[in-house]
Amino acid sequence: MSLTPANLLNRFRALDAFLLAHQPLWRPKPFTELTLPWETAHPDLAQWLRTRTLDQAETEHNHPERLAAPAPYPALAAQAAALSAVPSLPTGALQPCPPRLKVDVPGRKWQQIEAFADALTFQHPVTGWLDWCAGKGHLGRRLLQPGQNLTCYEYDPALVEAGHALSQHHQLSAEHRLQNVMAADCHLPVDKTAVALHACGDLHVRLLQRAAADHCRQLAIAPCCYNRTEADQYQPMSEAAAASNLRLSRDDLGLPLSETVTAGARVRRQRDQSMAWRLGFDLLQRQARGTDQYLPTPSLPSAWLAKPFPDYCNDLAQLKGITLPPATHWPAAEAAGWHRLANVRNLEGVRNLFRRPLELWLVLDRALYLQEKGYEVRLGLFCTSHLTPRNLMLLAQRPKA
Repeated sequence: MSLTPANLLNRFRALDAFLLAHQPLWRPKPFTELTLPWETAHPDLAQWLRTRTLDQAETEHNHPERLAAPAPYPALAAQAAALSAVPSLPTGALQPCPPRLKVDVPGRKWQQIEAFADALTFQHPVTGWLDWCAGKGHLGRRLLQPGQNLTCYEYDPALVEAGHALSQHHQLSAEHRLQNVMAADCHLPVDKTAVALHACGDLHVRLLQRAAADHCRQLAIAPCCYNRTEADQYQPMSEAAAASNLRLSRDDLGLPLSETVTAGARVRRQRDQSMAWRLGFDLLQRQARGTDQYLPTPSLPSAWLAKPFPDYCNDLAQLKGITLPPATHWPAAEAAGWHRLANVRNLEGVRNLFRRPLELWLVLDRALYLQEKGYEVRLGLFCTSHLTPRNLMLLAQRPKA
């Protein structure tokens, strides 16, 4: 059973207290700080984590709660897991569809669509769907049943055109509308059920705001990318979040997104090399500048990783307007970067305990906002984390008259 309307606020308050109490553990980023403030208070835990390898860190990346680390880690892990527990939503809403609909849709994406669709249970009959930030409209077409109609809102003209062609090819009653959902002229038809699968940041927030303002009867969203927002600081939606003392930066909002499950071996190797080289460069730039502070660097094309490590560092230094020490021992500098990457990944195990609590705090803020606007709200999982870590789903509907 999903989280019920009665206990949404209680769970939010418990998560709020947990996150506030342990800010020193999850706010500092091992990637940018050589020593974390909490290491002084928990030296045994810090020393244990710093002795572990990069491979060991990778093993527990998606399940930090399983790490057999010294205190206070086990107690924190248990509390984080209990506060983050969310049951799966009831399924059985999905009707069979022609296999041709999933042609040209990536397999994992289609599985997410299927899982999302199977959890869509509403009190009010669905007469039409509104696919928000629809792309080519794959989700909307999967949901469409005989006697229903579909409207897709999409900002990219090429995707609108491609979606229209697909719907025509399948002879479906679908309108693909070029629509900036952030624009003032964007409204929701009251008779349609709005859906959004992984609309990013401000885009899914805008859907909730428009649904409330336009009295949309029912909607369902699986939020994503909470840090994709124009505001530098998080803008609470509900009264409970507005009353909280927790203040979140855009950088803080990226914490829930740090869990990945889809990267292949080549992508992981490239990611690790990029991070190790950046960390090696960071140690060199601290020496060159005579200051123990992290220096932000721009996002670099993957072609940079084909350079020799000395060229990579010197070219990056030139971009930042600094000169590295001329007598640098480059093999040692690169090895230091890889060693630091192992430390970073393992120290991040503490921070990662708070990924899901923070994400659930954010989703509950959205759920409570909808409650305040008169909706009955259910919150639950629509798929396993192996399919996507962004597996929290909100279903909202106005009570029957």
